[in-house]
Amino acid sequence: MSHLPPLISDLGLIMGAAAVVTLVFKRMKQPMVLGYILAGILVGPHFPLFPSVADTESVEVWAQIGVIVLLFCLGLEFSFKKLVRVGGTASITAVTEVGAMLLVGFGIGQLLNWSLTDSLFLGAMLSISSTTIIIRAFEEAGVKEKKFAGLVFGVLVVQDLVAILMLVLLPTLALSSRLSGAALLFPVGKLAFFLVLWFLSGIFFLPTILRKAGKFMNDEMLLITSLALCFIMVMLASGAGFSPALGAFIMGSILAETRVGRKIEHLTLPIKEMFGAVFFVSVGMIIDPSIIPKYWSEILLITGAVLIGQPLSSMVGALLSRQPLKTSVQAGFSLSQIGEFSFIIATMGLTLGVTGSFLYPIAVAVSALTTFTTPYMIKLSGPFYRWLSNTLPPAWVRAIDKYSHDGQKVKPTSDWNRFLTAYLIQTIVYTILIIGITLVVSHIVLPALGEHGNTPYMRMAAAIVTILLIAPFLWALAIRKIQPGVASRLWKNRYFRGPMIVMQLIRLFIATIILGFLVHNIVSYRWALAMLIVGIVLLLFQHKRLRLVHAWVERRFMSNLNEKEQLDKKERGDHLTPWDAHITSFRVSPGFKGVGLTLLELQLREKHGVNIAMIKRGESTIQAPVQQERIYPEDTLFVIGTDDQVIAFKSYLEELSPAHTKDILPEDELTLQRLEIANYSPLIGSSIKESKIRELTKGLIVGIERGEERILNPDSSVVLQANDLLWIVGNTKRVRVLQKNMSKFSEKIDTTYLAEHLIEKK
Repeated sequence: MSHLPPLISDLGLIMGAAAVVTLVFKRMKQPMVLGYILAGILVGPHFPLFPSVADTESVEVWAQIGVIVLLFCLGLEFSFKKLVRVGGTASITAVTEVGAMLLVGFGIGQLLNWSLTDSLFLGAMLSISSTTIIIRAFEEAGVKEKKFAGLVFGVLVVQDLVAILMLVLLPTLALSSRLSGAALLFPVGKLAFFLVLWFLSGIFFLPTILRKAGKFMNDEMLLITSLALCFIMVMLASGAGFSPALGAFIMGSILAETRVGRKIEHLTLPIKEMFGAVFFVSVGMIIDPSIIPKYWSEILLITGAVLIGQPLSSMVGALLSRQPLKTSVQAGFSLSQIGEFSFIIATMGLTLGVTGSFLYPIAVAVSALTTFTTPYMIKLSGPFYRWLSNTLPPAWVRAIDKYSHDGQKVKPTSDWNRFLTAYLIQTIVYTILIIGITLVVSHIVLPALGEHGNTPYMRMAAAIVTILLIAPFLWALAIRKIQPGVASRLWKNRYFRGPMIVMQLIRLFIATIILGFLVHNIVSYRWALAMLIVGIVLLLFQHKRLRLVHAWVERRFMSNLNEKEQLDKKERGDHLTPWDAHITSFRVSPGFKGVGLTLLELQLREKHGVNIAMIKRGESTIQAPVQQERIYPEDTLFVIGTDDQVIAFKSYLEELSPAHTKDILPEDELTLQRLEIANYSPLIGSSIKESKIRELTKGLIVGIERGEERILNPDSSVVLQANDLLWIVGNTKRVRVLQKNMSKFSEKIDTTYLAEHLIEKK
C-alpha cells in the first residue's frame, strides 16, 4: 500500500475538524471564524486528546496562501472608489477611533509592563473592527438599511486601508531600534507611490483587457485569470519590499472596479472559504489553551477596553464629523469588536518573532468575547441614546443638534481651493506615472534583455522609447492648463498672480528633475543634454499631438474607471427612478411561503405599496405581469417603490435574496419614459385600466405628476386628467410608439380603437 504524504493526511484532519466544529457553531448561530479557531486548537500540538497535525511547516504554507486569498477577496469587497465615496464623515470617525484605540492598546501594554513591540501590536489589533461580524449582526438585527449602517460601512472601508498601512509599517517599527519620523516617512511614501502607480495602471489596462477577452472567457477562464493576476501582483509587491498580502489586496481592489468584479468575487468565494478555513485553523493551532487561564485578568481588561473604548471613540469621531447624536451612538456601539485583521496582525508579529507567544491567544480570546457581545451592543444603542439625551444638559443637546444641522449644509468651495486641489492631484499623479514608466524600463525591461541591455546603443534606444512614452504625461505635468475657467478668474485678481506663477515654475522644475532622473537610471550623464533637448523639442513643437494623445489616454482611463459605476446604476435601476422611487430586484427562494400564489393573492401593492414591474423566469421575461401571474421558485422580481416601501417589502420577503446581476435586463428592453396627456388626448377621463397602456407598452404606470401632486404606484382605478405626466416602465419600443402616435390624435376617440390602431402600427 502506498504511503500517504503527511500534507494530505494533515489537510484531511484540518478540514474534518473544521467541518464538525463549524456545524456545531452554525447550530449555535455563532461566527464560523471562532469555530475554525477552536478546530485548530483541537488538532494543534497543545491539545493531546485528539490527533495532531504532523507537518506544521506545510500547514503554514497553506496558511500563507489562505492569507493571500483572504486579502484578495477583501480587496474585491473594498475598491478605492468606495474609499472616495465614504467622504469626510466616515474618514474622521475612523481616524478618531483608530488613533484612540492605538493609544489605549499601547497604554494597556505599558501598564502591564509589556515590551514596546507587544504594546504597539496590541494597539494595532484593538483598533480594527470586524467587517464580517458587523455585517452578520446587522443582517440578524434587520438594521442594514438604516442611516447609521451606511456610516459604519464607510468606517470599515477606511479601517481596511488603515489595516493595510499597518501591515507595511509595523514590521519597520518592530525591527527598528527606535521609533523615528524618518523610519515612518519612507515606507509611507513608498506605499503611497506604489498604490497610486498600481491603481492607475491597473484601471487603464485591466478593464480593457477583460472587456476585449470577455467574449472568449467562461467562468473557469475568468477564475484562473483573476487568480493569476492576484499572484502576479503578489510577486510585484514582494519584489517592491511589501508583504504578499498587500499585493493580493491591491489586485482585488483594482479588479473590484471592473465590470466583472462582482462575478470574480462570486467565483472566488469557495476558494476563499476553503483557504480562509485553513488560515483560521492554523491560527488555532498556534494557541496554547493553558496560557488563557494564566492571562484571564489581562483578557478581561482588554475586552473591557474594546467594549468601552471603541464605541466611545467612534461616537466622538462621528460627532466631530457633524453627525446627529443618535446616529453617532448607534454607529459607535456597532463598532465594538475585533476580528480577522487583528488575527493577521497577530500572525505577522509571531512570524517576525517580535511579539510574545502570550499575545496571540489573548487577541483570539478578546475577539471571541467581543463577537458574542456585538448583537447586544447594537440593541443597547437605542436605550443608551435615550438615556444620554435625557442626562446631558439641554444646552449641550441643542448645541450638538445645531452643530450637526450646520454640517448638513452645502458650503461653496472657493476657486482657490478648487485650483489648488486640482494642481496637487495633477502634479502628484503625473509625477508618479512618469517615474513609474522610467522604473519599469530601467529595472525590468533592460535587465530582462541580459547583456544586450547594458550596451550604450540599447540604453539610448530605451531612453528614446521612454521619452516617447512619458511625453504626454510630461506635457500634462509641465504645460497643461489646470482648471482653465477657474484659473482665468483667479488671474484677474492680482493677489493670486504671484502664487500661480510660482506654482507653474514648480511644475517646470519637477519636469526637469524627472528628465534628470530618467538620464540617471537609463543612460549616462554625458547624454543628459541630448535627452533634455529631445524632451524640450517634443514639448514645444509636438504639444498639439501630445495633447491629443493625452486626451485619448484620459478618456480611456475615465471610461474604465466609471464603467462599473454606470453598470451598477443600470442594474440598480437608477435610470428608471422617478422622484425617490427606485427599482430593486429579488430572487425567490424555493422555501418562500408565497410560491405558487398569484400576485392578486399576495396583494403586494395593497400591503407594501410596491409594484412588480417585471418577472425574470429562466430565459423568459414577463413584463408588466397581470394579477393572475403566479410566483415560482428562482423567479427574479423587479420591484418599484420608495426606500421605505422596499425595506418593508424586503422584511416581508424574509426568504428572498438579491438577484445576480446577470438577470438584469439591458436598458433597451426595460426603460422609463414620460408621457404627457395633452388637452385633446383621447385618454382623458379614462382610468388607467381602461387606457390599456399596460397592454400597449407591456409596462406599468409607476408615477403620475399632476400639478404639484405626485402619485407613486397609482391604483388602476385612477382616472387620467388633462396635462397629467405619466411615468411608464415598459418595453422601450412600445413606449416610443405610444408617444409618437399620441400626438396624431386631435379629438377624443374611443380608447378601444386607439389601442387597436397602435397595436396594428406596432
